Formats: sequence, structure tokens, C-alpha cells
Amino acid sequence: MPDPETFLTVAISSRALFDLDASDAVFREQGLEAYRRYQIDRENELLEPGEGFQFVKKLLNINKLLGKRRVDVILLSRNSADTGLRVFNSISTHELDIFRAAFSSGESLYRYAEAFDCDLFLSTEPGDVRQALQNGIAAATLLSSRKTGSPTHTLRIAFDGDAVLFSDQAERIFRDEGIEAFTESEARAADRPLEGGPFKAFLMGLHRLQGEFAERDCPIRTALVTARGAPAHERVIKTLRAWDIRLDESLFLGGREKAAFLRAYEADVFFDDQTANCEPAAPHVAIGHVPHGVRNE
Repeated sequence: MPDPETFLTVAISSRALFDLDASDAVFREQGLEAYRRYQIDRENELLEPGEGFQFVKKLLNINKLLGKRRVDVILLSRNSADTGLRVFNSISTHELDIFRAAFSSGESLYRYAEAFDCDLFLSTEPGDVRQALQNGIAAATLLSSRKTGSPTHTLRIAFDGDAVLFSDQAERIFRDEGIEAFTESEARAADRPLEGGPFKAFLMGLHRLQGEFAERDCPIRTALVTARGAPAHERVIKTLRAWDIRLDESLFLGGREKAAFLRAYEADVFFDDQTANCEPAAPHVAIGHVPHGVRNE
């Protein structure tokens, strides 16, 4: 059972936390034994931050600000414990408060995200992410961007709406019947809350964390960045009201490309289900692709 004092449990793969590209090249080009020797010989060499490093660092800083453990971050790695010692040494040197881990020696990691009761799983392996989503865990594939997000200590997270925070029920109408049918359907259903998507529970955990701080001192900001515009905005607003969740910022773009707005928001990470949105934004912010819903079938 998770600690009842913990509001959020986040699992991250070692390749998402640290830059392991050089190590991975050794594995692919020379094989497992060469990789093992490479990691052991360098186990005291510091690994550089990966795509998810700043996100994790800012999450863990919340515990420091509160003086209590409200966030638990768990390392999941396809290394063995033997080759993974370099990862743990780097965690220590970077002063990341991570003390739980699972090393799978090449096997899929999603089942440990489930066993740890994780609210979010971040990885660079799309297969693991898809399996986690299929098992009811919010999960995303971190895409390569090398962007560090907001320079402040504030954790700034942006979400797409349909198929991420909300179900893909409305997006299916858009795909099958077009924009006019979608707009008319959403206007008719404005008073009926949307069903929750894979990231609803994670957003609720963030909202609980925000409630631990005075509003002016909160180190977490959340934003909805959606292609929806009026009148399809109304159902979204009323859905969040029904969930009793407050978002700090909401951008209804009416089909405009999202990259410039995410750059202006200075997101540490943006979660979206569509690669067509992820790829243009990747040069500007860290991207978590959520392979869920009708766009990923």
C-alpha cells in the first residue's frame, strides 16, 4: 500500500532521468557484456540529466518546501542492479531524494509502475508506456528536446484536453464526423461533464499538492493547452468545475499551433496525445507523448 501521506507517486525510467545515449550505443553496437563492462568501469562517473531530470528535481523540491514527503519518485530501469549502480551513484551525486527502485534486466517495466501504485510513469520506451496506459496508469513517452523548462523553481505542467485529461469521446466525433458535428455536439452537451482521461488522477494529485500551499506561494502551476475554441470551451470549464479542480491557466487556441504558447508559458513538460502537436513543440519544451485514444489507434 502507498504511504497515506504521499499525494503523488511518480515512476521514471533511468533513460528518461539521465542521458544514457552513449551507454545505449555500446549495448546496441557491442552487446550486453561490453555494456556491462562499460557501466561498471564508469560507475563513479556522473551521468548528465535526461529529458525528465528537471521535472523530477522540481517535484522532489516540493517535499523540501513542505518539510514532509508528499511526493515519491521511483526509479525503474531495464539495467540489472549490477549495471544500474552508476545510475544510483548519479542520483546520490545530483542529490535527488530517490530511494526506491526496480531493476528488470531488460524486461518490461510497466508492471512495477502498477505494483508501486504509481500516478504517473515516464519513459523513453513507447512499448512500456502503452502497456502502462492499458493498465490504467497515466504514462507518457518523453521525447528528445534538451530543453530544461522554466528557469524558476516553480513546476509548470501543461496538458492537452481530449484523450489526456478527458476521454477521447468528443475527439471521436471530430474524427468521424468533422468539426461542425463536433462543435454542435459539444454545445449540446455543455452541461454534461466529460469522462476522465488517463491523466485525470494525476491532475487531481497535483491539485491536492497545490492545496498544501498558500496560493501566492504555490510552487506548482498547471495549464490546459487545447485546440478547442468557443463554443466547445464551455463543456471543458464545466467538467473541471464538476471535478472540483482548478487549473491556473487555460488556453483555448481554436486550432492554432501550440508551440509558441507552450514556449510563452515556459512549460517544464507538456502532455499531448497527438504527435502532430508534439513534434513542433519539442524544440521549445519537454514533451510527453501520451499514446492513448482515437488518434493512436
